[in-house]
Amino acid sequence: MNADLHCHTKLSDGSLGLEDLILLAKKRGVDTIAITDIDCLAGTVRGKIMGERYGVNVIPGVEISAMDTKTGKRTPLLCYLSDMPDRLEGLCHRNALARKKAAHIMMLKAAKRFPISTEFIVKCATGSTNIYKQHIMQALMECGFTTEINGELYHELFDKESPVNIISEPKYEDFETVIAAIHDAGGVAVLSSPCRFDNLDSLDRLIECGLDGIEVWHPSADEEQQAMLKKLATKNKLVMTGGTDFRGRYNTEPISIGDIGTPDDALAKLISYKAKMKRQQKKAAKAAAESAE
Repeated sequence: MNADLHCHTKLSDGSLGLEDLILLAKKRGVDTIAITDIDCLAGTVRGKIMGERYGVNVIPGVEISAMDTKTGKRTPLLCYLSDMPDRLEGLCHRNALARKKAAHIMMLKAAKRFPISTEFIVKCATGSTNIYKQHIMQALMECGFTTEINGELYHELFDKESPVNIISEPKYEDFETVIAAIHDAGGVAVLSSPCRFDNLDSLDRLIECGLDGIEVWHPSADEEQQAMLKKLATKNKLVMTGGTDFRGRYNTEPISIGDIGTPDDALAKLISYKAKMKRQQKKAAKAAAESAE
């Protein structure tokens, strides 16, 4: 089965804990996954250790929130195989603070419309490093105002086209800053779910900033769009990745780990690309040392 390189846990906007996620992958026959919690590196080391315990290869990853300041669109980036993930902590912390500010506004708006408290919403987010729309919906579901997370009420509250939405958009770092930070940490920068966020018009500028890859296989891209993304990646010599964007009960559609993933040849190219990056870094460091003598 394909490697699933896009999975979220309870640490961000997923519903499963690290161990449960890895066990599910094991039972599904998926031997390679990447835990890519949003702006959260907390599960990186623990995930790898647990993966070794259960015979699942866990690739270090994180999904970092970013913006295209020219278009105003969200442009999240997946970081894989970082050598020094601690260098991303400051960036992730700033993004997390921006999300918390926006979430606080949305919680207050929700509490004005429904007889729920912000404290109860926070309780529904126990275990997560932040507050997400799904947690607000869980609170509303627990109190009997809906029977589903991603149903009609979700679209009423969180669809931009809804006249009564309660959306408050966080202000994230620009993608130039995020790509530079990923490279400074020794990671591979991959554009996350481009069809979902409609940001392919930013691709040329992303490549100019050093983008390494595109997430080709994702639930938001149909077969025709996947073929188009694959063509773009090949043309621009970018690595290709894929995954389910798994969130457990917070999924927007029925999907489980491994249903969508990264083919073996694409995974091998990601690993070899990372090895090439390391060789180039060593070569550059050696040249810098020799010039300083």
